[in-house]
Amino acid sequence: MNKKLVLSLAISVFITACATTSTPVQTIDTVAKNDFPTRDRVEYVFNCIAKHGGLNGSKAFINQYACGCKIDKIAEKLTFEEYESARTFSYLKKTPGENGAVFRDPKQSKDLRKLLKEADKYAESQCFVM
Repeated sequence: MNKKLVLSLAISVFITACATTSTPVQTIDTVAKNDFPTRDRVEYVFNCIAKHGGLNGSKAFINQYACGCKIDKIAEKLTFEEYESARTFSYLKKTPGENGAVFRDPKQSKDLRKLLKEADKYAESQCFVM
């Protein structure tokens, strides 16, 4: 009876060890940079698909995966906080007049928009969006 107990414990330890070692090890920096909420990833993918012809036509299936690839590549380059701030500055920089100057002119706004543009260019080079 003890042999069965020892054998079952050994098997469960082996299975648990296999399950935990198959997960890729990530550094804290990688986790922090790739920690985009699912909602924001999905929103990006839907907007990207719409920008590239929508869900109709022969390219729809390819673009779903390509747009998913793009947000993953952007997440490699920017933290979510940087991405969200850059996106906000990009949307609001079009506000005309003095009110828009708050979003257009600060160095932080320019730097973050530049980072987003570079990350997007990198993502385009890595992913095949039609």
